[in-house]
Amino acid sequence: MDILVKIKKAGLVGRGGASFPVADKWKAVKKAKGAKKYVVCNASEGEPGVAKDSYILENFPEKVIGGIKIAIDFLKAKKAYIYINHNYHKKFSKNLIKIIDKAPIEFFIKPIESGYIGGEESSMLNAIEGKRIEPRLRPPFPQTSGLWGCPTLINNVETFYNVSLVALNQYKKERFYTISGDCLWTGVFLFPDNWTIEKILKETKNYPRFPFFVQVGGEASGEVLGSRQLRQPVSGAGSITVYSMMKHKPENLIKSWLDFFLNESCGKCTPCREGVYRLREMMDLPNPDWQLFSELLTNLEEIAFCGLGIVVPVPIKSYLNNVLVKMPASKINLRKLDKKTICECFR
Repeated sequence: MDILVKIKKAGLVGRGGASFPVADKWKAVKKAKGAKKYVVCNASEGEPGVAKDSYILENFPEKVIGGIKIAIDFLKAKKAYIYINHNYHKKFSKNLIKIIDKAPIEFFIKPIESGYIGGEESSMLNAIEGKRIEPRLRPPFPQTSGLWGCPTLINNVETFYNVSLVALNQYKKERFYTISGDCLWTGVFLFPDNWTIEKILKETKNYPRFPFFVQVGGEASGEVLGSRQLRQPVSGAGSITVYSMMKHKPENLIKSWLDFFLNESCGKCTPCREGVYRLREMMDLPNPDWQLFSELLTNLEEIAFCGLGIVVPVPIKSYLNNVLVKMPASKINLRKLDKKTICECFR
């Protein structure tokens, strides 16, 4: 059976965070016109709270390389690159090189200074080409115009691992989950991809006995959910971070998210460069203008150039709507904050 048919039949979706159907992406690159085609495996894994790719590279390197080789053969690609962060290259490259053998697969070490945005797919292409590491305007998309203007297939480590399983008829509709935070048994776990957050926490004996909330999909861009919203599958990059309601103060959490995005912004677009700066600045004011704060988040959501700016509102808005609104006013502990006012601003 043709590998594309098998991938489509398996219902395989990308595990880099966007959950895009793998068969559709492979088909688009196959159909794209171009004398040369490339394959890129994204092993940068720069999202805080996500460690599944590291786990896979350590425990199942043959499957990852096998998936990349299948993609090369399917597309008749000129070459494949493993775009890998410095630490992973240091830990895993020696073993991976043995498995790669004579296949046309090369490493490209993600520049340390590129930060979080260096893992975004078009920034990654710029890095490999030796250009400034910043997002590209899309369209065109990598499937038709990627590396050096050639059709390029980009998938992450877990996706290529799954392609190997599909080819061997071993895929069981499972995915890897990273669990961290205020719980006992942190680490990477393999469970069915339709399991709910609640079931995963209970199965791993990480369901808290204290008031808590979670962040799903990454500790930077992930959505925050209250403890009564856990009967849904895990989205994004497959991570679950547990937070104690009593331990984490709203002000500190919001500042930590904004600090991350402020430090990682490439500065390319004004909404992100100036917007995140102003949001963080407002958090140090005695009386923040929460209506303006809300409007700035909405602006980022609607007009930021790339995914980093667009996701800035995700953890903050979801935290305010799903957690803070249910907290007793005495526990909120934001300076001179009227709970009613902030909740009205973020409906």
